[in-house]
Amino acid sequence: MKILIAKSPWEVYETPIEIFVERILDEGYDAAEVFLRMRRESMKEIRRIMLKTGLPLIAQIGTHGDVPEDHIRSLRANYEQALETEPLFVNSHTGRDWFCFDDNLRILEAAEELASRHGVPILHETHRGRAFFALHLTVPFLRAIPSLRLTADIAHWFCVHESGLENQRESLSFVMDRTRHIHARVGFGEGPQVSDPRNPHYKPWVERSMELWWIVLDRAEKAGEKTFALTPEFGADYTPLKGILPEPVADSWEMNSWMHQVLVEQFKKDSR
Repeated sequence: MKILIAKSPWEVYETPIEIFVERILDEGYDAAEVFLRMRRESMKEIRRIMLKTGLPLIAQIGTHGDVPEDHIRSLRANYEQALETEPLFVNSHTGRDWFCFDDNLRILEAAEELASRHGVPILHETHRGRAFFALHLTVPFLRAIPSLRLTADIAHWFCVHESGLENQRESLSFVMDRTRHIHARVGFGEGPQVSDPRNPHYKPWVERSMELWWIVLDRAEKAGEKTFALTPEFGADYTPLKGILPEPVADSWEMNSWMHQVLVEQFKKDSR
Protein backbone atom coordinates (compact mmCIF):
# COMPACT_ATOMS: atom_id res chain seq x y z
CA MET A 1 0.00 0.00 0.00
CA LYS A 2 1.38 3.38 -0.97
CA ILE A 3 1.57 5.87 1.89
CA LEU A 4 1.03 9.58 1.21
CA ILE A 5 1.98 12.21 3.78
CA ALA A 6 -0.16 15.30 3.22
CA LYS A 7 0.12 18.84 4.58
CA SER A 8 -2.60 21.27 5.57
CA PRO A 9 -2.10 25.07 5.47
CA TRP A 10 -3.82 25.35 8.85
CA GLU A 11 -0.97 27.35 10.43
CA VAL A 12 -0.53 29.58 7.37
CA TYR A 13 -4.08 30.52 6.37
CA GLU A 14 -2.99 33.76 4.74
CA THR A 15 -0.29 32.21 2.55
CA PRO A 16 -1.34 31.89 -1.11
CA ILE A 17 -1.88 28.28 -2.10
CA GLU A 18 0.79 28.44 -4.78
CA ILE A 19 3.47 29.48 -2.26
CA PHE A 20 2.22 26.94 0.28
CA VAL A 21 2.37 24.11 -2.23
CA GLU A 22 5.90 25.06 -3.31
CA ARG A 23 6.97 25.00 0.33
CA ILE A 24 5.54 21.58 1.06
CA LEU A 25 7.05 20.22 -2.14
CA ASP A 26 10.45 21.39 -0.92
CA GLU A 27 9.85 19.65 2.40
CA GLY A 28 8.99 16.35 0.75
CA TYR A 29 5.23 16.09 1.33
CA ASP A 30 3.24 13.94 -1.08
CA ALA A 31 -0.11 15.76 -1.10
CA ALA A 32 -1.99 18.79 0.16
CA GLU A 33 -5.12 18.80 2.32
CA VAL A 34 -7.01 22.07 2.04
CA PHE A 35 -10.13 23.36 3.80
CA LEU A 36 -11.69 24.94 0.73
CA ARG A 37 -14.05 27.25 2.59
CA MET A 38 -11.04 29.11 4.04
CA ARG A 39 -9.45 29.87 0.69
CA ARG A 40 -9.53 33.09 -1.31
CA GLU A 41 -8.53 31.31 -4.50
CA SER A 42 -11.20 29.92 -6.80
CA MET A 43 -11.61 26.17 -7.15
CA LYS A 44 -10.37 26.48 -10.73
CA GLU A 45 -7.21 28.23 -9.55
CA ILE A 46 -6.56 25.64 -6.85
CA ARG A 47 -6.93 22.88 -9.41
CA ARG A 48 -4.55 24.66 -11.79
CA ILE A 49 -1.90 24.94 -9.07
CA MET A 50 -2.23 21.30 -8.07
CA LEU A 51 -1.93 20.17 -11.69
CA LYS A 52 1.12 22.38 -12.17
CA THR A 53 2.93 20.88 -9.18
CA GLY A 54 1.70 17.33 -9.61
CA LEU A 55 0.56 17.08 -5.98
CA PRO A 56 -2.77 15.37 -5.33
CA LEU A 57 -5.37 17.23 -3.28
CA ILE A 58 -7.53 16.14 -0.37
CA ALA A 59 -10.48 18.52 -0.19
CA GLN A 60 -11.79 19.48 3.25
CA ILE A 61 -15.35 20.69 3.65
CA GLY A 62 -17.81 21.17 6.52
CA THR A 63 -21.57 21.17 6.91
CA HIS A 64 -23.15 24.23 8.49
CA GLY A 65 -26.40 25.67 9.78
CA ASP A 66 -28.84 25.65 12.66
CA VAL A 67 -30.98 22.71 11.53
CA PRO A 68 -30.25 19.43 9.73
CA GLU A 69 -31.75 20.70 6.47
CA ASP A 70 -29.16 23.50 6.44
CA HIS A 71 -26.40 20.93 6.86
CA ILE A 72 -27.72 18.84 3.98
CA ARG A 73 -27.87 21.91 1.72
CA SER A 74 -24.38 23.06 2.67
CA LEU A 75 -23.06 19.52 2.25
CA ARG A 76 -24.34 19.36 -1.32
CA ALA A 77 -23.05 22.82 -2.20
CA ASN A 78 -19.61 22.30 -0.63
CA TYR A 79 -19.17 18.81 -2.06
CA GLU A 80 -20.08 19.93 -5.56
CA GLN A 81 -17.66 22.84 -5.21
CA ALA A 82 -14.95 20.44 -4.05
CA LEU A 83 -15.48 18.32 -7.18
CA GLU A 84 -14.13 21.24 -9.23
CA THR A 85 -10.69 20.65 -7.70
CA GLU A 86 -10.70 16.95 -8.73
CA PRO A 87 -9.64 15.72 -5.30
CA LEU A 88 -8.46 12.28 -4.23
CA PHE A 89 -11.40 12.34 -1.83
CA VAL A 90 -13.38 14.75 0.31
CA ASN A 91 -12.87 14.93 4.07
CA SER A 92 -15.94 16.34 5.80
CA HIS A 93 -16.74 17.78 9.22
CA THR A 94 -20.29 16.47 9.24
CA GLY A 95 -23.40 17.14 11.34
CA ARG A 96 -23.46 18.38 14.92
CA ASP A 97 -22.96 16.72 18.30
CA TRP A 98 -26.28 18.06 19.57
CA PHE A 99 -28.38 16.77 16.65
CA CYS A 100 -30.27 13.58 17.42
CA PHE A 101 -29.18 10.31 15.82
CA ASP A 102 -31.85 10.36 13.12
CA ASP A 103 -31.03 13.92 12.06
CA ASN A 104 -27.31 13.21 11.74
CA LEU A 105 -28.16 9.97 9.95
CA ARG A 106 -30.11 11.92 7.31
CA ILE A 107 -27.09 14.13 6.69
CA LEU A 108 -24.80 11.12 6.38
CA GLU A 109 -27.23 9.39 4.02
CA ALA A 110 -27.20 12.50 1.83
CA ALA A 111 -23.40 12.34 1.79
CA GLU A 112 -23.40 8.70 0.71
CA GLU A 113 -25.85 9.48 -2.07
CA LEU A 114 -23.59 12.25 -3.36
CA ALA A 115 -20.49 10.07 -3.25
CA SER A 116 -22.28 7.23 -5.03
CA ARG A 117 -23.58 9.55 -7.75
CA HIS A 118 -20.31 11.37 -8.44
CA GLY A 119 -17.76 8.68 -7.63
CA VAL A 120 -15.60 10.78 -5.28
CA PRO A 121 -15.60 9.34 -1.73
CA ILE A 122 -16.62 11.41 1.27
CA LEU A 123 -14.83 10.53 4.50
CA HIS A 124 -16.26 11.87 7.75
CA GLU A 125 -13.86 13.19 10.35
CA THR A 126 -14.01 12.14 13.99
CA HIS A 127 -14.12 15.58 15.54
CA ARG A 128 -15.52 17.31 18.61
CA GLY A 129 -18.73 19.18 17.90
CA ARG A 130 -19.66 16.91 15.01
CA ALA A 131 -21.69 13.74 14.53
CA PHE A 132 -18.67 11.55 15.34
CA PHE A 133 -17.54 13.45 18.43
CA ALA A 134 -17.46 10.33 20.61
CA LEU A 135 -16.25 6.82 19.86
CA HIS A 136 -19.16 4.87 21.29
CA LEU A 137 -21.70 7.08 19.49
CA THR A 138 -19.94 6.62 16.14
CA VAL A 139 -20.49 2.86 15.97
CA PRO A 140 -24.31 3.00 15.53
CA PHE A 141 -23.92 5.23 12.45
CA LEU A 142 -21.46 2.77 10.91
CA ARG A 143 -23.85 -0.09 11.59
CA ALA A 144 -26.73 1.86 10.03
CA ILE A 145 -24.70 2.78 6.92
CA PRO A 146 -22.05 0.08 6.37
CA SER A 147 -20.47 1.99 3.46
CA LEU A 148 -19.50 4.97 5.65
CA ARG A 149 -15.77 5.60 5.86
CA LEU A 150 -13.92 7.83 8.30
CA THR A 151 -11.01 10.17 8.74
CA ALA A 152 -9.65 9.21 12.15
CA ASP A 153 -8.62 12.21 14.22
CA ILE A 154 -8.26 10.08 17.32
CA ALA A 155 -6.76 12.98 19.27
CA HIS A 156 -10.28 14.33 19.77
CA TRP A 157 -11.48 11.08 21.29
CA PHE A 158 -8.53 10.98 23.71
CA CYS A 159 -9.84 14.31 25.00
CA VAL A 160 -13.57 13.51 24.92
CA HIS A 161 -13.14 10.21 26.75
CA GLU A 162 -10.18 11.34 28.89
CA SER A 163 -8.38 8.11 28.02
CA GLY A 164 -6.33 6.28 25.43
CA LEU A 165 -9.55 4.39 24.61
CA GLU A 166 -8.24 1.16 26.18
CA ASN A 167 -11.65 0.55 27.75
CA GLN A 168 -13.52 0.70 24.42
CA ARG A 169 -11.61 -1.94 22.48
CA GLU A 170 -14.57 -3.45 20.64
CA SER A 171 -15.90 -0.09 19.44
CA LEU A 172 -12.40 1.10 18.55
CA SER A 173 -11.73 -2.03 16.51
CA PHE A 174 -15.01 -1.61 14.64
CA VAL A 175 -14.17 2.01 13.78
CA MET A 176 -10.60 1.28 12.71
CA ASP A 177 -11.87 -1.22 10.14
CA ARG A 178 -13.70 1.66 8.47
CA THR A 179 -10.98 4.31 8.59
CA ARG A 180 -9.40 5.39 5.31
CA HIS A 181 -7.50 8.55 6.30
CA ILE A 182 -5.64 9.69 9.42
CA HIS A 183 -5.08 13.11 10.92
CA ALA A 184 -1.79 12.56 12.70
CA ARG A 185 -2.07 14.89 15.64
CA VAL A 186 -1.44 13.66 19.17
CA GLY A 187 -4.02 14.42 21.81
CA PHE A 188 -4.13 13.51 25.49
CA GLY A 189 -6.66 13.04 28.24
CA GLU A 190 -7.15 16.76 28.79
CA GLY A 191 -6.99 18.12 25.26
CA PRO A 192 -7.06 17.36 21.51
CA GLN A 193 -3.41 18.39 21.12
CA VAL A 194 -0.39 17.99 23.36
CA SER A 195 1.64 21.19 23.73
CA ASP A 196 4.58 19.59 21.90
CA PRO A 197 4.83 15.92 20.86
CA ARG A 198 8.63 16.12 21.25
CA ASN A 199 8.26 16.60 25.00
CA PRO A 200 9.14 13.32 26.80
CA HIS A 201 6.20 13.91 29.14
CA TYR A 202 3.84 13.08 26.26
CA LYS A 203 5.72 10.01 25.03
CA PRO A 204 2.97 7.57 26.18
CA TRP A 205 0.38 9.51 24.15
CA VAL A 206 2.61 9.59 21.07
CA GLU A 207 3.20 5.85 21.39
CA ARG A 208 -0.50 5.12 21.85
CA SER A 209 -1.33 7.19 18.77
CA MET A 210 1.29 5.33 16.72
CA GLU A 211 -0.05 2.00 17.94
CA LEU A 212 -3.56 2.85 16.74
CA TRP A 213 -2.36 4.31 13.43
CA TRP A 214 -0.41 1.10 12.74
CA ILE A 215 -3.58 -0.95 13.25
CA VAL A 216 -5.59 1.30 10.91
CA LEU A 217 -2.97 1.07 8.16
CA ASP A 218 -2.64 -2.69 8.52
CA ARG A 219 -6.38 -3.21 8.23
CA ALA A 220 -6.72 -0.83 5.29
CA GLU A 221 -4.02 -2.74 3.42
CA LYS A 222 -5.66 -6.07 4.18
CA ALA A 223 -8.94 -4.61 2.90
CA GLY A 224 -7.27 -3.98 -0.45
CA GLU A 225 -6.59 -0.25 -0.27
CA LYS A 226 -3.84 0.78 -2.68
CA THR A 227 -3.19 4.26 -1.25
CA PHE A 228 -3.56 5.73 2.24
CA ALA A 229 -2.95 9.33 3.34
CA LEU A 230 -1.87 10.67 6.71
CA THR A 231 -1.85 14.39 7.50
CA PRO A 232 0.21 15.81 10.39
CA GLU A 233 -2.23 18.31 11.89
CA PHE A 234 -0.82 20.22 14.82
CA GLY A 235 -2.58 23.56 14.63
CA ALA A 236 -1.78 27.03 15.83
CA ASP A 237 -5.29 27.40 17.27
CA TYR A 238 -4.76 24.31 19.42
CA THR A 239 -1.31 25.25 20.73
CA PRO A 240 -1.33 26.68 24.29
CA LEU A 241 0.06 30.15 24.91
CA LYS A 242 2.89 31.08 27.25
CA GLY A 243 1.13 32.34 30.38
CA ILE A 244 -0.37 35.77 29.66
CA LEU A 245 1.72 36.24 26.50
CA PRO A 246 0.10 35.88 23.05
CA GLU A 247 2.92 33.55 22.09
CA PRO A 248 2.49 29.79 21.50
CA VAL A 249 4.62 27.38 23.52
CA ALA A 250 5.75 25.67 20.31
CA ASP A 251 5.76 26.33 16.57
CA SER A 252 3.01 24.37 14.80
CA TRP A 253 4.86 24.09 11.50
CA GLU A 254 7.91 22.68 13.29
CA MET A 255 5.75 20.15 15.14
CA ASN A 256 4.16 19.07 11.86
CA SER A 257 7.59 18.80 10.22
CA TRP A 258 8.75 16.61 13.10
CA MET A 259 5.64 14.43 12.78
CA HIS A 260 6.17 14.26 9.02
CA GLN A 261 9.59 12.72 9.55
CA VAL A 262 8.26 10.32 12.18
CA LEU A 263 5.52 9.15 9.81
CA VAL A 264 8.02 8.62 7.01
CA GLU A 265 10.28 6.58 9.29
CA GLN A 266 7.45 4.60 10.85
CA PHE A 267 5.12 3.97 7.93
CA LYS A 268 6.43 5.08 4.58
CA LYS A 269 9.83 3.40 4.37
CA ASP A 270 8.19 0.04 3.74
CA SER A 271 5.22 1.27 1.69
CA ARG A 272 4.80 0.05 -1.86
